[in-house]
Amino acid sequence: MGIVPVPVIAGLGAAQPPSASQDELWEGFFSRHFSGTTRSLAERIFANSGVTRRQAAVNPLLEDVSDWPTERRMRRYQVEALPLGKEAVGRALTAAGLGAGDVGLFIVCSCTGYATPGLDILLARDLGMAADTQRMFVGHMGCYAALPGLGAASDFVTARGRPALLLCAELTSLHIQPSSARVDTQQIVSHALFSDAAVAAVVVPGGRGYALREVTSVTDTSTADHMTWDVTDAGFRMGLSPKVPKVLSRHVRALVDDLLARHGTSRSEVDGWAVHPGGPRILNVVERELALPPQALAASRATLDEHGNCSSPTVLLIVDRLARAAPRRIVMLAFGPGLTLYAALLDRQE
Repeated sequence: MGIVPVPVIAGLGAAQPPSASQDELWEGFFSRHFSGTTRSLAERIFANSGVTRRQAAVNPLLEDVSDWPTERRMRRYQVEALPLGKEAVGRALTAAGLGAGDVGLFIVCSCTGYATPGLDILLARDLGMAADTQRMFVGHMGCYAALPGLGAASDFVTARGRPALLLCAELTSLHIQPSSARVDTQQIVSHALFSDAAVAAVVVPGGRGYALREVTSVTDTSTADHMTWDVTDAGFRMGLSPKVPKVLSRHVRALVDDLLARHGTSRSEVDGWAVHPGGPRILNVVERELALPPQALAASRATLDEHGNCSSPTVLLIVDRLARAAPRRIVMLAFGPGLTLYAALLDRQE
């Protein structure tokens, strides 16, 4: 019986549209849609979001999509997502030293746009992937989608011994809600946090990079209504309960400790933490529940500060940032609808 290959993340690539400062977005667009006590509340939420700059393929300072019907938003999604995805994939393949024709499985994660043929088919065509490249599209998993995506890529690499490619691409800027909906506190929080990005990861059998040891999850279905992403006639509408951090506090420690125990290690031996920054409160809860030192989540906070919450690509942006310092062991954590918590363990391979 042959040696089972270890799936390794051999290359990452990111692409982002132009950015704007949080202050510019507030003063130049969002502040005009509130008055009285609601305006004061919204201003505080924007100021305390942990975000200094964000990226937007459709910048509300230049183009207001808030009254667009969903059909128009979906058409624009294809226009904007395709070049971003191509740039991210190209960078990841270059970093891994591979060509598009080497990809055996191409996985695309996105919850902010849908069309058929989708990004998986159009990018496979434009990049010159082989006709027998298998494809998978992961939709509506939201902020944690990168981890099950990595899990599927890892399983394919282990079973087939061929490279797999994951792309997470999100354009949350297409889903700004009409001004009539923005008085909802959940919408204010959403509009203060979310951003656009595309990040690709190449997973190969063995070699240098970060070995993907395990992907694991837990879902608390009793809290399924705490985070929603509804398709409406005016784009996709986020529902985000303030109870989310409390649910995370009940589950995150056991999820992480059980994962590490299965691999004979502990929190003290993890020197890289990639925690999806759903917002400052999320990071504070994870830091407290895992008893992490003050600088452990520096990369996660910096990513939130510079890029906002980009949904599924965000945790990969953090891994890309961490990888520059070459930590020996990384734990990835991301959270989303379900409520679902996902975790993954990475080990550096020389």
